[in-house]
Amino acid sequence: MNSNGRKKPKIAVFKFASCDGCQLSLLDAEDELLAVAGVVEIAYFPEASRSMAKGPYDVGLVEGSITTHHDAERIQQVRRQCHKLVTIGACATAGGIQALRNSRDIDEFIRVVYATPQYISTLKLSTPIAEHVPVDFELRGCPINKAQLIELISATLAGRKPNIPTYSVCMECKRRANVCIAVAEGIACLGPVTQAGCGAICPSFNRGCYGCYGPMESPNTASLVEQFRILGQSDPQIARAFRGFNAWAWQFRKASEECERHE
Repeated sequence: MNSNGRKKPKIAVFKFASCDGCQLSLLDAEDELLAVAGVVEIAYFPEASRSMAKGPYDVGLVEGSITTHHDAERIQQVRRQCHKLVTIGACATAGGIQALRNSRDIDEFIRVVYATPQYISTLKLSTPIAEHVPVDFELRGCPINKAQLIELISATLAGRKPNIPTYSVCMECKRRANVCIAVAEGIACLGPVTQAGCGAICPSFNRGCYGCYGPMESPNTASLVEQFRILGQSDPQIARAFRGFNAWAWQFRKASEECERHE
């Protein structure tokens, strides 16, 4: 019960194929997390607790992509347990770095990597949660921004729309008074088509954006591809640029596939 005598909303955190980085971002929230914990019950969170309360849950946070038949069955169970389902991070929202396998022969990967391939059971594709069950909100990032996560939890519990930016990383660059590295130094940068959230970390250290937060709202990837070509990038290089942490996001996937056809 909270201070008003009302039952605390129950939050659950689930993991699928991922590196745990987004869950660690939640734990790294520290003081903010303590404030949240005062008004909610973190009922299921294997990364942080040995005590697991059964569902149903008011809010389910899901990290990771679907890569096995077991995952595909389990996410259905998770969806039925949660009133609101929120995916967090590039793996859950766009298949993650493991989605790089989606454009190649997974059987060949298994044969090369594992000494006993016959013991490996996996799906051909690494896919986001939304390709399997309805999702109420997607929080981008690799890893996610902890301030955005706290805003998301607060907004979801309050029944309002989360105040999460959908504009590009270029806006964050301007706020930091960064000189555009693409214009000034000819460095290929995904910032113009990538959603904000990182604070323009890479451009601030003279590196092009890697697209960690996935496609911004209505990204003009075709225009950026042409800009990359002007900067001297080959089509294979451009395709690889779009095949990073959010390779299976359809806007980035379309751009990379078109570059492959252009070769």
